[in-house]
Amino acid sequence: MGHAGRVLQYSRPSLRGRRLPHRLIQLYAGLVLYGVSMALIIRSGLGNMPWDVLHQGLAGRMGWSIGAVSILVGALVLLCWIPLRQRPGLGTVSNVVVIGLAVDATLALVPAPSPLPVRVGLLVAGVLLNAVATAAYIGVHLGPGPRDGLMTGLVRRTGRSVRLVRTSIEVAVVATGWLLGGTLGVGTVVYAVAIGPLVQVLLPRLSLRPVSTPTRPVGAGPLPD
Repeated sequence: MGHAGRVLQYSRPSLRGRRLPHRLIQLYAGLVLYGVSMALIIRSGLGNMPWDVLHQGLAGRMGWSIGAVSILVGALVLLCWIPLRQRPGLGTVSNVVVIGLAVDATLALVPAPSPLPVRVGLLVAGVLLNAVATAAYIGVHLGPGPRDGLMTGLVRRTGRSVRLVRTSIEVAVVATGWLLGGTLGVGTVVYAVAIGPLVQVLLPRLSLRPVSTPTRPVGAGPLPD
């Protein structure tokens, strides 16, 4: 009997392999929280996240809400996936819509503060919540955000490093947004420096991979719970 005949598939859910409803709850909670964190950083007035510099600049020129512009830009970026042969997932499409709606709802509820300590508090809270939100929606493995997918697609097609491609995209986005009137400041720098290490720490704790199907030799007995 060959090796394939000496093994059988074992599909009991593992501790980290959660069912789809659990992953969907985490996905949408993460996306809503991401929109909330964006709004807090915007309300701080100390400098936006790189893409929000562009969103805010376009919103001022177009007379649209920042959330509506975020949805439009996300959809346009998603179209750029076509020549890059990237495949969106449920999380990708949800990212475009849910975050835009959440940021507009939060901006409607949270007024712009004037005392500097309050603004600093909003910035810090926004960065921390954004890290949690990013790890939460990436950790369910239901598709990257449109902007992350653009980066990975360009990395694969050009052969350039992730650092170079990401930096090039964000510099272009920030420069364009600033020229259009978006807010660029210390908050932009704080976000750029802090978000990577924070997500790196949080992602393993919030990662929920689909159930895998490891093999077991016949007669080896059940896997431990």
